[in-house]
Amino acid sequence: MLRALLIALTLMLPFSAFAQSAAPDNLDALAQGDMKKLVFHSAPKPVPEIAFDNLDGAPSSFAAYQGKIVLLNFWATWCAPCRKEMPGLDRLNGEMGSEDFTVLTLATGRNSPQAMRRFFAQEGIETLPLYKDPNKAIGSQMAVLGLPITVILDRQGREIARLQGDAEWDSDSAKAILQALIKADG
Repeated sequence: MLRALLIALTLMLPFSAFAQSAAPDNLDALAQGDMKKLVFHSAPKPVPEIAFDNLDGAPSSFAAYQGKIVLLNFWATWCAPCRKEMPGLDRLNGEMGSEDFTVLTLATGRNSPQAMRRFFAQEGIETLPLYKDPNKAIGSQMAVLGLPITVILDRQGREIARLQGDAEWDSDSAKAILQALIKADG
């Protein structure tokens, strides 16, 4: 119990400094473990205005998520590292998903709807949406060269950070970084 309290206090200390500035440099102190692979851009990057569909064919777009910090995860059913990180993304979304934050998953390339549903069922995924980018149109325009790739979008729908490879997205470090971004961009 005392250890958990000390960890929480350690993670909260940098928030007061970050609240004064949106500079990504201040997030370095929060990055531990896999989050050290998270690279913040010097300036926000636009994302393509290409629609993507859910498994029932209903269209959506990144514009539908403006106003939220979005953790956008590119994945595929055949991707072993994707399988490893997806439960953590689900737990993160279950814990932090709100009007200010969401996890958005986008299966890129050839992923049959049946395989996508089976993947989520096998991994016990309950809170994440099933969207697809079957022709890799979005993935190509966003330079997704391997999987998984996770990008963070600001409230205006621009890419502000990227992590290549799998990560523990439900770690204390990841949650602290995301909470700091939510507070700073709110």
